[in-house]
Amino acid sequence: MALLVWFTTGVALWHFTVFIPDRFWAGIVGALLGASAGAMITGALAQIATGAGIGETGIETVLYAVPGTLLGLAVVYLIGSRRQEELVVEA
Repeated sequence: MALLVWFTTGVALWHFTVFIPDRFWAGIVGALLGASAGAMITGALAQIATGAGIGETGIETVLYAVPGTLLGLAVVYLIGSRRQEELVVEA
């Protein structure tokens, strides 16, 4: 059940990427993948660190996924920005 919570948190925060310029690697789909992957990774790490089972959920389960979502989005955004700069320099 925690996997669903992490994924849903990532997707919920991903919706706010519509307010920032689209420089994500692979566009909005890349942003979705980055947000969901980041949420899953930090959510799983935090759940393991606390010793809670994968079926145990609470408000902290949502909070575990927020930093990972933001980190995942930041990484995908930075990769996309650098690739866009490389394309501009080459042209």
